Formats: sequence, structure tokens, C-alpha cells
Amino acid sequence: MKIRYFLPSIFLILLGNYLCSSATQIPEKMSSKVLVIIFNPIIESEGNKRLTDVLNWNDPDSLAEVYRADLFEVSNGYLDYQIAKRVEVDEYPIKLDGFRYNDETFLKCWRTRAGFHQPDAVDYNAIFKQFEIFNLVVKGEIDEVWCFTFPYSGFWETTMAGKGAFYCNSDPVPNTEQCSLRFITYGFNYEREVGCMLEDFGHKTESVMTHVFRNIHEEKNLWHQFTLYDKIASGKSNCGNVHFAPNSEKDYDWGNTRFVTSNCDDWYNFPNFRGITREVNCEEWGNGDMREHHKWWFRHLPKTDGQMNGIFNNWWYYLANPNHVKF
Repeated sequence: MKIRYFLPSIFLILLGNYLCSSATQIPEKMSSKVLVIIFNPIIESEGNKRLTDVLNWNDPDSLAEVYRADLFEVSNGYLDYQIAKRVEVDEYPIKLDGFRYNDETFLKCWRTRAGFHQPDAVDYNAIFKQFEIFNLVVKGEIDEVWCFTFPYSGFWETTMAGKGAFYCNSDPVPNTEQCSLRFITYGFNYEREVGCMLEDFGHKTESVMTHVFRNIHEEKNLWHQFTLYDKIASGKSNCGNVHFAPNSEKDYDWGNTRFVTSNCDDWYNFPNFRGITREVNCEEWGNGDMREHHKWWFRHLPKTDGQMNGIFNNWWYYLANPNHVKF
């Protein structure tokens, strides 16, 4: 593989900004507390088995543990999720229009792959009220909500609520300003694997970091630089985004064998870029495996001391809690 060195003007500018930046420190580790809600109905007609057992779907607790471990690993131990409270409920979450599945209606839809209720949207405010989530957030007992649920339950991958909430892979949940802190609710589908959960976190990352850098001009916008891939910046690929690896030519094209020039390795030197590039392809990120690509991508996110342009060089600080993002 070829290795090249270059120092484009953006790197010189960023290096200068870094040398002049504040030495303000952030915590060496962030423990984010989670409320886990598992919507896993008991199906009486199937011997009182849980829905996950009836349909041979994944165990939500196992998914949560692997997910926690993956994010702890790729953040170099910075983001340490802690399950503060776990609730497993024998019910189907209510939709915005008041509809609620029962055992018979849901299993019929799933087994025929037809008749799923529309509109699909879940009623987040009903969930927040039922589980007293605003109170838990404001008291500091939880920072996030993980809802494990079934397909067609109406959840976004991620959504944000609370005062000052902003777009997070979906518009903010309306009518939640009475909660004085922002928080994110995930909708994890336990039919799917951990790779899909990491994709949810990845789209959250894209939304949060876009908001963090919203006032930085493109020439100095490190987030914009990080997400470049060859299709949109030929010969100047960086790390890409959640759907596009450095060499991807379409969405989810994580198994592309084509080699492209990328400076992805240089992000490990951030903010002291050395201008190193080399030729990379899918062998770097798991040959098409979703989970491995996402872990590769997360490993490249900056996680060092200092700040530039008022933004901390450890981007995981913002991912650990959206309240760290300036209004």
C-alpha cells in the first residue's frame, strides 16, 4: 500500500488554532446513566412466553451488554454506560393516534407481513409520563433512555427531548420543554443485531456533531473534514460517515474492495495532523460487516485534550451527554 504525506492548508490552519487554544480540561471518563425499558409482551396463547422467545429474537439484556462494551472499547474507555434502571413490561407501546397492538393483532401482522398499523409513530410523551422520565432526568438519576422493542413499534432510531432539544436523526419530541435538560431516547429493535444499535449511535453522532460545528465555516469545520469520502471528495477521503466508508459508492457499501487514498489514519494524530495518507479498502473495516465498520469509524473520532474554536477535542464528551452542546 502506498503512503503519502501532504499538508493542505486546512491542517496548517487547524494546527495554528490548536496551539492558540485553551487548555480547558474535561473529565477523563464519562459515566452515562441509562434507563432501559423493554417492551416484551407475554404471549399467553404461546405458553406464556415472552415475544422475544416466541419469535426467537435476541435477548435485550445481552444486546445491551455487548453494545455497552463496544462503545467503551471504541471510545478508549471514555464513555462508560451504566444501566441505572431496567424495566421489562408486558405491553405494546401506544401510538400517537391511540392505537395499540395486542398479542393477536401483532402476531398476525408479523406472520403474514401485512396489515401493520399506519401511521406508525409511537407516542413518546405517553412513555415519558408512564415511566416518569422527566423527573429521573432532572434529578440526575438517568441521562438516556434505551427502549428495546419489536419491529413496527413506531420508534425512531434516536430522538431528543427536553429544553433546547435539537434534531437527532429525527425532529425533537414536541411539548417536552418542561424538562429542563436534554436527553436522547433510542429505539432498539431486538429482532436485529448489535451492528444496528451501533448504527443508531452513529446517526446520533452525525446529528450531535453537526450541531456542535454548526457555526464553524466549512474551511475550519473539522466535522465536515472527518466525514469526507472519495465519492464526494475524490482523492481527499477522510473517514466517511455511518453509511459511506471512505471508498463507498452507495449507501451501506461497506464491502467495496476498491482502493482509495485516505487520511483516515491521521485522525489518530488529531489535532497534530502529520499529513499522512494511504490506500485503503474494505479490509480495514470488516469486509462489509456492519458492526465492524461502525466500530472502525468510532475509533477514529477525536478523543484528546484541549479545544479549538471553543469546541473540545474530545468529541465523545458531546456524545456522552447532549447537554454539553452549547445552546
